[in-house]
Amino acid sequence: MRMEKNLVIVESPAKAKTIAKALGDGYLVTSSFGHIRDLSKKKLGIDLENGFTPDYVIPPDKKDLVKKLTKAAAEASVVWLASDEDREGEAIAWHLKETLNIPQEKIRRIAFHEITKNAILEAVENPRDIDMNLVMAQQARRVLDRLVGYEVSPVLWRKVKPRLSAGRVQSVALRLVVVEREREILQFKPASAFRVEGLFTCPSRNTEPFKAELYTRFPTEEQAREFLLSCIGACYSVTEIEKKRGHKSPAPPFTTSTLQQEASRKLGFSVSQTMSVAQRLYESGRITYMRTDSTQLSKMALASAKKIITESFGAQYSKTR
Repeated sequence: MRMEKNLVIVESPAKAKTIAKALGDGYLVTSSFGHIRDLSKKKLGIDLENGFTPDYVIPPDKKDLVKKLTKAAAEASVVWLASDEDREGEAIAWHLKETLNIPQEKIRRIAFHEITKNAILEAVENPRDIDMNLVMAQQARRVLDRLVGYEVSPVLWRKVKPRLSAGRVQSVALRLVVVEREREILQFKPASAFRVEGLFTCPSRNTEPFKAELYTRFPTEEQAREFLLSCIGACYSVTEIEKKRGHKSPAPPFTTSTLQQEASRKLGFSVSQTMSVAQRLYESGRITYMRTDSTQLSKMALASAKKIITESFGAQYSKTR
């Protein structure tokens, strides 16, 4: 088979198919199936005596894949590293460069937030270098995961209970949510307050009864009852009516956390189930990248939405937030 001059390496096979259609002839798009190397599982995998240097190894199930990718990279004129634009994606791109021995001059790092033809072609026109700050951030996270997991978990097994686990995020979250919050709950001293509501009618206008609440709260039930007794026989009047025009904006685009919250609240999805579905939608080009804290939409997405809304419902319904 003739090898194309451009080799594009992405993370997942599903994404590879979508990108291949967008790029067309002259590009061979293949997948790394996630990380191609990781810390050794047989030992700690970190050289504690030399600056906590990671010891990366290629898993047995990835060795054949690495051979194929190495051969393809050697035969290609340009290697496009198109993993996701986050810490893990940047680390995958760097691991590919190091493991496949790709010369720096052959590498083009590209990333996109949505798998559409326009976004892919724009990324190809604007390649960049591998962001080593992101790579180092991922390495630090991975090293901390390993150090905490390997060093603290055995202590839990011996001192507390077998099969318990500790983690970089998990242990801190347990302290914040379980320990410190529980202490706050135990130290909390509840205080009661009583509110007074009245049901009023307006005979002259023959309106439906309406409810009103007294803005003052009473610390004891006796004080609330005394106030109600003092109101017997009183005459009430409406002193002011104020009307306001309401305005409601649409909810902003989902971030990772709000997507997970809504999927749990409305569909009963777990976090893993939500992210699995979102990953498939992203890889098929249906949504933008789902691991994000940004609510900004691309100009292309806004223009497309404006066009469809205007054609379907009229220009008066198209208003950018």
